[in-house]
Amino acid sequence: MPARHEEPIVAIATASGRGAVGVVRLSGHGLEALVEPLCGRSLAPRHATYTPFLDADGAVIDRGLAILFPGPHSYTGETVLELQAHGGVVVLDLLLARCLAAGAERDPRTNLPRLQHLRLAEPGEFTERAFLNDKLDLAQAEAVADLIDASTEAAARSASRSLSGAFSAEVEKLRDRLVELRMLVEATLDFPEEEIDFLEQADARGRIDEVASALDGVLARARQGMLLREGMTVVIAGQPNVGKSSLLNALAGAELAIVTPIPGTTRDKVSETVQIEGVPVHVVDTAGLRESVDEVERIGVARSWQAIEAADAVLFVRDVTALGDPERGADDAAILARLPARLREEARVVEVRNKSDLLGPDQRDSTAAQSLAGTEPIVLSARTGTGLDALRRRLLELAGWQADAEGVFMARARHVEALKRTRRHVEAAAELAAVGDAALELLAEELRLGHDALGEITGAFTPDDLLGVIFSRFCIGK
Repeated sequence: MPARHEEPIVAIATASGRGAVGVVRLSGHGLEALVEPLCGRSLAPRHATYTPFLDADGAVIDRGLAILFPGPHSYTGETVLELQAHGGVVVLDLLLARCLAAGAERDPRTNLPRLQHLRLAEPGEFTERAFLNDKLDLAQAEAVADLIDASTEAAARSASRSLSGAFSAEVEKLRDRLVELRMLVEATLDFPEEEIDFLEQADARGRIDEVASALDGVLARARQGMLLREGMTVVIAGQPNVGKSSLLNALAGAELAIVTPIPGTTRDKVSETVQIEGVPVHVVDTAGLRESVDEVERIGVARSWQAIEAADAVLFVRDVTALGDPERGADDAAILARLPARLREEARVVEVRNKSDLLGPDQRDSTAAQSLAGTEPIVLSARTGTGLDALRRRLLELAGWQADAEGVFMARARHVEALKRTRRHVEAAAELAAVGDAALELLAEELRLGHDALGEITGAFTPDDLLGVIFSRFCIGK
């Protein structure tokens, strides 16, 4: 029996549900044997042919376009057959079943199955084969899924840039420079009797510093790309009736949460993803934080604290008209003290003073009151929209987004982690280079480790179990 990656596969490649067009895709060696039974005719390579799709008795299932891509000049590197039919669920299921049955049928000329071991594709298996057959490197393969999942225009453009190989090219440049340094060090080790200081003569320290500088640039753009892909989670928290739900509605530009003057209206989390300069910000409105005898509200408050624990930042909302109330001030201070220490220490708690539109002339000074969160407060009105732009800018600052960043490519947490490890190895190499020839072997090892870490990004040194995790998150048929 052939290995898993050598078995022919088939899947519906379009999203489930009704649509104008649906695609059934096959990949594997020997697919030509299925063309005649499925289409009743031969197909010219890489030409769209309008043809009937036939069942086992020769009856027409549907009519559409069939395209044959002989390997290795195809997406997967194997022979690929695409059947483009009408996008009905039943039609595509019938066509998929017909492909599987046709593979199991015996060819009357040989009395053997036309295509043995044809099976349903697993999630991401078409793209996995493209990677295994050197059609894409791993970073490009991941960019396929990122392009499909992109939630903003900026994310889509960055994913497209990664898919075209821009990110991989930057990584390969860094790897080449590390290879040059490794060759230099290895040559020095091979000629220990020479009195010339090879490292000093070749300016090894200067070269390492140049690699570190280039690495920092790639890392900065990768972090921006990871932000475009994953965004940040922001939780709106505070006492009841301070305008948290109104703030969510204002940021989203839609009436998502119910707003009433009655404290405790919000009983559970309400989430929405908004775009701020292309960065996805996942905003979570929560129940007002207070002690309650109402069991439902108590559950809502508990869930609020759970959301706060997992947040990247918290918008701590206060009623600006009540800043002079000692009792409410004490309750606000108690809430702030309970917020996660990591958020307070990293200044990721933004004090938002809402309802500025209700301030009277004698209350203007309240906007200058000292911030409980220790950072400059944002004074706004969720009802009128005044101050929302300042809040959006603060959120982008917390996210680390640079509006003038150029050439951002889509990246994942594993890419950023690999670049960070490479940076640590390059830093260690720089320290060893300063020691001189006495530390050459250690220097060579640090350069090798940095080189291997970069290889994990493109798949040059990637464990099989990691590949399984990556491609299992793709949709079926891609």
